[in-house]
Amino acid sequence: MTADHFANTIADTLFGSDQQTGRHLMRTAVRLLAHGKPVTLTELSAAAGVEVADLTKAPAGVQVADLTKAPAGHDIEYDDQHRIIGWGLTLNPTPHTYIVDGHRLYTWCAADTLLFPAILGRPAQIESRCPTTDTVIRLTVDPQAGVTDLSPATAVISIPGSQEMDTTRVRASTCNPGRFFATAEAAQDWLSAHPDGTVLPVADAYPQLRPISNQLLD
Repeated sequence: MTADHFANTIADTLFGSDQQTGRHLMRTAVRLLAHGKPVTLTELSAAAGVEVADLTKAPAGVQVADLTKAPAGHDIEYDDQHRIIGWGLTLNPTPHTYIVDGHRLYTWCAADTLLFPAILGRPAQIESRCPTTDTVIRLTVDPQAGVTDLSPATAVISIPGSQEMDTTRVRASTCNPGRFFATAEAAQDWLSAHPDGTVLPVADAYPQLRPISNQLLD
């Protein structure tokens, strides 16, 4: 599968038929979350230029009437005040720390750390821990320069295959399995468990994942 085809598959899974609205809202939400604070639906609608009532037609708004009625695959995170606290970029701790403009945030998957600098237009420092060796992996991701300061230099990233995507469990099936590993050897058990997936050197993964960033920027 080509990078563009993979990007289109992810867009279809995440945003369905109204991809333009879904991409616009996610892009706007990520940029607001990068300030390190929860985002109200009013703030999202104002920043996106969308009426609050219209958010009920998009992924961010399916819970407006009743949080308990969100569909099974609904992964956007909210706090008890119905504010968005996670949509790819999250305030809740995950294995992937994402530091931008001094704000310590997190991402749902390893690939997100390579995608969001282009969407935010700012570099980020990344920290994640290899689930096999417990090695701490550090890198900087810049929208122009790509991956720099990678330690260890042998680090790789795992990307689940399209056949593993489950539209009712997007985060569990597509995000959670995406991890950083200290070496390709450390990722062998992951590959055995995810035969449709891919393991790439981190620097090589950045240009291959860029079409997904372009989907959100388009």
